[in-house]
Amino acid sequence: MAKNTPIDPTSTDAWKQLAGIATDFSPDLRGWFDSDPSRAARYTFQAADLTVDLSKGLVTEEILAHLLQLAQDVDVAGRYQSMIEGSHINVTEDRAVLHTALRRPKDGSALVPPAGFVVDGDDVDAEVHATLDKVYQFADRVRSGSWTGVTGKRITTIVNIGIGGSDLGPVMVYEALKPYVQAGLECRFVSNIDPNDIAEKTADLDPETTLFIVASKTFGTLETLTNARLARQWLWGRLGGSGALADTDDARADAVAKHFVAVSTALDKVAAFGIDPENAFGFWDWVGGRYSVDSAIGTSIVIAIGPDNWREFLAGSHAIDEHMRTAPFERNVPVLMALLNVWYTDFLKAQTHAVLPYAQNLHRFAAYLQQLTMESNGKSVRWDGSPVTTETGEVFWGEPGTNGQHAFYQLIHQGTHLIPADFIAVANPAHPLKDETGDGNAVKPGQDVHNLFMANFFAQTKALAFGKTAEEVRAEGTEESVVPARVFSGNRPTTSILAPALTPSVLGQLIALYEHIVFTQGTIWGIDSFDQWGVELGKQLAMQIAPAVEGDRRALESQDSSTKSLIERYLELRD
Repeated sequence: MAKNTPIDPTSTDAWKQLAGIATDFSPDLRGWFDSDPSRAARYTFQAADLTVDLSKGLVTEEILAHLLQLAQDVDVAGRYQSMIEGSHINVTEDRAVLHTALRRPKDGSALVPPAGFVVDGDDVDAEVHATLDKVYQFADRVRSGSWTGVTGKRITTIVNIGIGGSDLGPVMVYEALKPYVQAGLECRFVSNIDPNDIAEKTADLDPETTLFIVASKTFGTLETLTNARLARQWLWGRLGGSGALADTDDARADAVAKHFVAVSTALDKVAAFGIDPENAFGFWDWVGGRYSVDSAIGTSIVIAIGPDNWREFLAGSHAIDEHMRTAPFERNVPVLMALLNVWYTDFLKAQTHAVLPYAQNLHRFAAYLQQLTMESNGKSVRWDGSPVTTETGEVFWGEPGTNGQHAFYQLIHQGTHLIPADFIAVANPAHPLKDETGDGNAVKPGQDVHNLFMANFFAQTKALAFGKTAEEVRAEGTEESVVPARVFSGNRPTTSILAPALTPSVLGQLIALYEHIVFTQGTIWGIDSFDQWGVELGKQLAMQIAPAVEGDRRALESQDSSTKSLIERYLELRD
């Protein structure tokens, strides 16, 4: 199925009906809620621990019916089944797409597909759990102190060196689950080839208690290997400078073996770097980088939060995988959210999508979703190589509330752009604090600060949905000349996602939810959401331009006039 020409969504009757509705569409959330007391209940759904309210979306029963038909017409369910069974739906790289297999439970008696299914010669479940077990055993050694550095001291800091999916996933999960990190352990993350990144991340570290994890499947990623070499130099220099390392090749090799491990399948390159291949944790071609946090790429987090919490994290993702597979489309949360995104993007011409977590520990979630969504669905050709027939992708962005309220919410509320927004919150914070004094400014004595925080969460979606009319502004006694500036149009679409707490399971659920939203949208648009050729050209050109930046005149003269002049100016400034 996957290699056939995708169904053109614009050829379906559902698409044509939606296009007709969009022509003179005039949303009226106030009116819809006033005339339909059951709207909130009808558009609120449950997926594992996530309560998802779509009622403030710009959707009616008629629109939803056509969207659901569209999902049927392009066979979202069939393509999802093909994906989880290991079909090569990543057609440009001729690969299976099996990130869902990374979180299948060890007891596979009730799994679909059944335990023991083989893809490209791999017994998927057996290999995944063998790798997980190896990661768990290593994590336990570090956490217990039985793994030590070269001087015998226990490890207190793990530095993950990776980029893209080998960085964005781990750093987001670490920040989100900080309350679960073992006391005495800390993770840091180096990704940027800007030398300031690794210099600042290592500046105050003790080399005797630092462990580096080099995450690169091929062990050839330019940024990652450059930073790994810089880390190795730092380790040797700092250990030698303190007298903890003899000036011999054997001593340096021993230091690398004790302070570096790898997440890679290129064992020959790992060994050449000085890392014991026994301390390399592999993954597979059927795991794309931006979908890989559940794999050995998460080793730093397994060490930090422990194997039991990691199992809960994986179980949360698996619960949403099963919801995606089994829930009817009319109650299938990832499908419904994806369909609304298609409605906003292709018919109402929204170009961006805000993700606004009212949970400070999710402060890197929007950055994580930027890669997941835009690298996946930022495509202009379909999976058969033909041009797309629709708009594809959205620009994802966001910051935590309430910070964003004092920054960019003005544009969402009163600007000229339609910006759908997902609001994410938890009922129980990791740190339930009270403002005991208030100094006369608290809502009440002993104010529960999380309640105050959540009042903002609820207020923002209400304000975006219903706005404030000129009459309401005047009724407040506002001077007439200022009335237009204080009117809120409303009808700004939002989705509210509420969970009990930011647990490992809930975080896994949120990640899988957005993965399947991306999948559904990609299927509707007929694109391969699992390759990323768009990132290659810049990397290739960087390697071609590097000699010019080093002063090679022939390489410099071969550049276009703009690039040449910029490099010349850079060299002047550098000198």
